[in-house]
Amino acid sequence: MVGIMRIYEKMKPQREKVTGVGSALVDILAREDDSFLQRVGAIKGGMTYTEKDFIDQAVHLTTTPPQLVPGGSACNTVVGISRLGGKSQFIGKCGRGPMGQLFRKGLERQGVESMLFTSASYTGRVLSIVTPDAQRSMLTYLGASAETRPDEISPECFQDAAIVHIEGYLLFNPDLILAVLNAAQQAGAVISLDLASFNVVEEARGILPDLIRQYVDILIANEDEAFAYTRSKSESDSLRALSADANLAILKLGARGSLVAHDGRFLSAKAKGDGQAIDTTGAGDLWASGFLYGLSKRLPLEQCMDLGSVCGYEVCQVMGATIPDERWKAIHNYMEAQWPKNVLPAKS
Repeated sequence: MVGIMRIYEKMKPQREKVTGVGSALVDILAREDDSFLQRVGAIKGGMTYTEKDFIDQAVHLTTTPPQLVPGGSACNTVVGISRLGGKSQFIGKCGRGPMGQLFRKGLERQGVESMLFTSASYTGRVLSIVTPDAQRSMLTYLGASAETRPDEISPECFQDAAIVHIEGYLLFNPDLILAVLNAAQQAGAVISLDLASFNVVEEARGILPDLIRQYVDILIANEDEAFAYTRSKSESDSLRALSADANLAILKLGARGSLVAHDGRFLSAKAKGDGQAIDTTGAGDLWASGFLYGLSKRLPLEQCMDLGSVCGYEVCQVMGATIPDERWKAIHNYMEAQWPKNVLPAKS
């Protein structure tokens, strides 16, 4: 198995940008109980595709007004990388209406470069229902985000990217994800794939292993996704199976931390804090922010994993996937105390 040094050797010199490719979605965040999930037909802990009108009707059933923020898995990750001080970009498609403007301006405020294709369709959105156990269950209307065409993606999209990070939801469009993988590979970028959701893995089992073996350098999964892919409930067996198909395999264990396999050995990192969470929305996405930011700086894996744990913990202490400014300051203070000076972001 190829390990971390080969990953770093593959990164083009002077490149540090992480480009995320995924669904441009507005997150609609609501706190409800399990009975609400049953009323609206949401799969607990999972993601269900539906229509805009269905989401609108479900929103009307919420007990308190939901919060609206730019979202989507890959988008959350590259926003986190920007807030850490890194260079990041997002590629996707949104509508031309108010929701699309909300999404575009949100990226600008967070310092993320964007390549946003536009459509006459409604901007995609996700009703993310957070239950008292901090579990999130999602109803998703893809809208314009599902209309990105393979012919809109070219190697020029990734010409200065060190890492191209792809959310697994693109697997529902095999032609598109293949175009992204081919273009990223031709551009000489390291390719990261987050498996996104266990039901995504289940539905993509026919094509997923071959795509991973041919294109993916970094494979990220949580326990449910890893089980859907490997059929193993053993952490070590599951991670070993993931690492057989990708150069670098990550298994996220929530409050129990994370495991990474490389060069035939496992590394582990503990989760931060006391394991309590207000909301797990964006936990995996922000873990990836810390980890991929560290990789973009060519840091040791242990430090990449540690920063992933820090970011994953912080986002679990708030509703939604947006870490507040004061907590980003705390993260930067942690980095200054733990990291070598030559990899810290410049202060403005």
